[in-house]
Amino acid sequence: MTDLPPALPVLPLKNTVVFPQLVINLAVGRSRSLSAVKAAADHGQQMITIAQRDPDNEAPTREELFDIGTIVSVKRVESRAGGAQVIVQGLQRIRILEVLRTDPHLEISYEPIDNLQLSDEDPDDPRVDALLRENIETAMRIANLFDSDKGPQVFQQLVGSIDDPIVQMYRMASLANLEVAREQDVLSAPTNLALVETLHDILGHELRVNELRREIAEQAKQDIDQQQREHLLRHQKRAIEQALGEDGGSEDMVELREQLDDAKLPEGVRKEVDRELKRLGRMSENAADYQVARSYLELIAELPWQERTEDTLDLGHAKGVLDEDHYGLEDIKDRILESLAVMQLNPNAHAPILCFVGPPGVGKTSLGQSIARAMGRNFERLSLGGLHDEAELRGHRRTYIGAMPGRILQAVRRAGVNNPLLMLDEIDKLGHDFRGDPSAALMEILDPVQNKEFRDNYLNLPFDLSNVFFITTANTLEGIPRALLDRMEILELSGYSDMEKREIARRYLIPRQRSESGLGDAQLDIPESALSVIIRRYTREAGVRSLERVIGRMARKRARQVLELGADASLDAIEDDTLRELLGPERFKSEQGRESIPAGVAPGLAWTEAGGDVLYVEAVLTHRDERVTLTGQLGEVMQESAKAARSYIWSIAESVGISRKRIEKRGVHIHVPAGAVPKDGPSAGITMAMALASAYSRIPIPQDLAMTGELTLTGLVLPVGGIKEKVLAAHRAGVRHVILPKDNEADLEKLPEAVRKDMTITLVDCLADVMAIALPTLHKHD
Repeated sequence: MTDLPPALPVLPLKNTVVFPQLVINLAVGRSRSLSAVKAAADHGQQMITIAQRDPDNEAPTREELFDIGTIVSVKRVESRAGGAQVIVQGLQRIRILEVLRTDPHLEISYEPIDNLQLSDEDPDDPRVDALLRENIETAMRIANLFDSDKGPQVFQQLVGSIDDPIVQMYRMASLANLEVAREQDVLSAPTNLALVETLHDILGHELRVNELRREIAEQAKQDIDQQQREHLLRHQKRAIEQALGEDGGSEDMVELREQLDDAKLPEGVRKEVDRELKRLGRMSENAADYQVARSYLELIAELPWQERTEDTLDLGHAKGVLDEDHYGLEDIKDRILESLAVMQLNPNAHAPILCFVGPPGVGKTSLGQSIARAMGRNFERLSLGGLHDEAELRGHRRTYIGAMPGRILQAVRRAGVNNPLLMLDEIDKLGHDFRGDPSAALMEILDPVQNKEFRDNYLNLPFDLSNVFFITTANTLEGIPRALLDRMEILELSGYSDMEKREIARRYLIPRQRSESGLGDAQLDIPESALSVIIRRYTREAGVRSLERVIGRMARKRARQVLELGADASLDAIEDDTLRELLGPERFKSEQGRESIPAGVAPGLAWTEAGGDVLYVEAVLTHRDERVTLTGQLGEVMQESAKAARSYIWSIAESVGISRKRIEKRGVHIHVPAGAVPKDGPSAGITMAMALASAYSRIPIPQDLAMTGELTLTGLVLPVGGIKEKVLAAHRAGVRHVILPKDNEADLEKLPEAVRKDMTITLVDCLADVMAIALPTLHKHD
């Protein structure tokens, strides 16, 4: 070409390349691109098209464009919404030299590159001619793969009508729907041979891909045809069997019928199963409801309608199993053995529904496993914590997509017998919302009168749950509805004393961790003194779960030492001074309570889901304010206890030597640490009263004393709950004198003998008795 301008505007292309001599329709929408099209009018309707390296870049720079592009002639421009349609024809290949401007469009100077032409003087002419012919044949085969009838005709119109073989190659490249980089390789080919070889590789790859796609499509069509043929044959077979009165079926159906026959179904269930089998036999295997009906029948076949285990009710064996698995818990073991004795004397008696209530880690779940082992029953466990949907227990009706039986029926199916021991964990953490109340469903499940014909929503047939031994667990009774509590027998598992924890660790926890870590007895030797430090300084819990984790951590560290020092190396016993090296700094340093207690502070005892704890009630007088300020996230009952305590102290002030004017003219601020923990309940009544009396009299309370009890406005001390946990917490904290309500005297029998001998427990029935012990100096003013 001649008379080319030295510089031209540039139209960057995102997904295509313009080849010389070919006409192409371009959609232009970017503002810089529209400006370049407009500027082409000032250059004889000529501009340069260059492909972008990154099609997502909206404003490409020089480095983001390929080096070689094409001068094009703008044939027509049609405005469209948001841009324009531009028809261009490729003229001349060029190479970018320099960017002259970037705004409002890109403009460059360039170096023209001669277009490729066939020549008889080309030394590669024979090879070029051969590859030209082969490329055309390959492109024809690709066209035939798409449409064997019209493919050759379309190819002839698009490619065969072009006289120039080089342009034919460009046309085939543009029709191949290649990536921009591959099209750019074709455009940049420096010689005829390079062009035909590049296109030969591209077309060969495209032929292989399209042949593979054709094979996949044909195979898919054959599979579909085969499925349709099988469906038709099955339909014809079913029609013939029905006409002959025969009840045929596939091997799966025959197997399902055999399973249902072996299930020993009750008569009423058998009728429903026969009806469902006939319905299933009339259905196509491809029908939407076929799998639903089949799954339903499979559930019926798998349920243990008559299968059961024979109970082992030997009391000696049961006692041995319980003692082997658990230390202490004598009251619980006695109650379990009593139930087994009744079941042995009266096989038709309903199994009791036991509810184990206690802090985490005291052995509620493992106790259920031991009962199952002692009775020879299969054990299954369900966690009900956070369960909100009643259908999780009763099941979903089969009309719903994805319906399945409830958890109760699934657990019985897993057990494989109709008399398993089924443990329902965390029953106090059941929720309820618009989807129903799971606790209401449990009332039927746990009632031995109603559960003889329990109907799961999915099964919709009566299933006998009366043979199931139900055991439930809970941390507290507060979250359990009263109606549900009436159906269960409550067995409370209190926290363990330090002595009991040491014995449990020695008998169970340490041997288990030795076994899991592959250690010998001498490689994990923890003396009593070190075990006591671990219990007091590295754990604070009612159970032994954290204690086992700490022992496991020590076992892992010892296992590493064994490998590093050699299997024959001897390891010393773990003493008190080596605990810090193995476990780090002590986690609980205030276990022994406060070393000194100022006036206005009274040590109380609290009960939580994790066991007992020592609670300090702090009271200080404020100026010119008669109000009672309460902090520490106190609940409504505890706030009322504080107000009642202040009123009672005011009423007896003169008789115990406290100035009533000081009470009337000074406000009081009562705080109960820790401030981030919510607290409630009446058991801090006498503790608050003594904190107020100490603050008003400026006399401190002895630091080795703790107390608990509800206070009335007349000074009576009423009983409270959680006595065992509270006394054990006081014992752990080093408190050796505890004041308890007189009406709680019966609860002292639950305390370990060693704890009772190590502590002074004073029973009181009025606040005057408490004052005589806690503030003896004040009491002398009476």
